[in-house]
Amino acid sequence: MIPIRNKKKTLEVTVEEMRNFAFTYVEKYAPSKQQLKTYLLKKYLKTSVPNVKKQDITNLIEIVLSDLEKNRFINDKFYSESKAKSMIQRGNSINKIRSYLIGKGINDKFITDTVNNIRDKNSDQDFFSAIKICKKKRIGPARTEDNRSLFYKKDISLLARNGFDFETSKKVMDIKKEDFLKIIKLL
Repeated sequence: MIPIRNKKKTLEVTVEEMRNFAFTYVEKYAPSKQQLKTYLLKKYLKTSVPNVKKQDITNLIEIVLSDLEKNRFINDKFYSESKAKSMIQRGNSINKIRSYLIGKGINDKFITDTVNNIRDKNSDQDFFSAIKICKKKRIGPARTEDNRSLFYKKDISLLARNGFDFETSKKVMDIKKEDFLKIIKLL
């Protein structure tokens, strides 16, 4: 006869495994809370433990996540601020930053605080980000003067796909080459 394992012991082992999985993932990627939760759920589904319900596992994941938050291994506020800062340096628009953070499962309160913080530091952040995109992609004012009118619609649509509104895109596209070069030197 095959002995049946004690359910409580299996859950305790599962909690330790979850913690170990969580620590290795946090150490490697610095994720948001939602990313870590998704990772742990996928990891558990791959290594399914017998005699354990899915609801018990989600409860265990919540316990592990709250423990990690309490010990400050994961912090969604810090995550949103650091991601927003790195995305601004790359030239992303505020709309793109907002949608990225929503996609990562960050709380709306943290997203609003981050976006308001960006706007407080620089009232026209989208304009400067659009200038960075123009420099990086060599569009708009970064093009030679004889090609600018030919690629105007294409450049405006590229800026729109990067999350810039029409007014900001038009403002950037209408800059003269000399002014563009001066602004680039300041950035």
